Amino acid sequence: MDALRPVPRTLLRDRAYLAIRDAIVSGEIEAGAVVRDGELAARLGLSRAPVRDAFARLVDEGLLESKPQSYTRVTPVVAADVRDAAAVVGAMHELAVRTAVPRLSAADLDGMRAANERFAEAVGAGDVDAALRADDALHDVLVRVGGNRAAAATVARYTPLIRRLERRRFGEGGNCRSAGLHERLIAACADGDVTGAVRVTAEIWRGLVDLAYPDRPRPREQP
Repeated sequence: MDALRPVPRTLLRDRAYLAIRDAIVSGEIEAGAVVRDGELAARLGLSRAPVRDAFARLVDEGLLESKPQSYTRVTPVVAADVRDAAAVVGAMHELAVRTAVPRLSAADLDGMRAANERFAEAVGAGDVDAALRADDALHDVLVRVGGNRAAAATVARYTPLIRRLERRRFGEGGNCRSAGLHERLIAACADGDVTGAVRVTAEIWRGLVDLAYPDRPRPREQP
């Protein structure tokens, strides 16, 4: 994994943001690490200005914390923050599902099935990066088709906070989200069952609370 490599000189602020964000989420830049704009600018082949812009955005999103004239560092992974982010992101996914299910095309459903196949293969191989990319691809179909830009922006903003904990738990031997849950979601979508699709989506995102609080008793699943 080497997210911090030189980037093309187009959309420099956004590219710097994505590179640094991905390095934090992957653990390439560890929690608690102090980051310096000059060092990262050199590694990315950029000037300091887009890196500073990226820092400001990452502070706003909770991945960095900054004390003026002192330091900028990666925030710790805090279970309560992940819980709050999962609640918000889950609600946005449920909203997207309600709108998207009646609009899904055969090609959209095929894309979700293909993503779930990649997900299952990655989980079986223990490839966390590939599993999370496939998971994103599956759910992104619903967010895209749902067409709610505010919901999409909220998902994009808060998902990285969740991914940090997912990667840590999986690295400790925890379980990835179930491909079976994805299959149930796809089946409900294919049947045009909005209520069923929302129910499965809620179940998927409740599972992230279990990642944040692995010792908390799970509620009994509804039939």
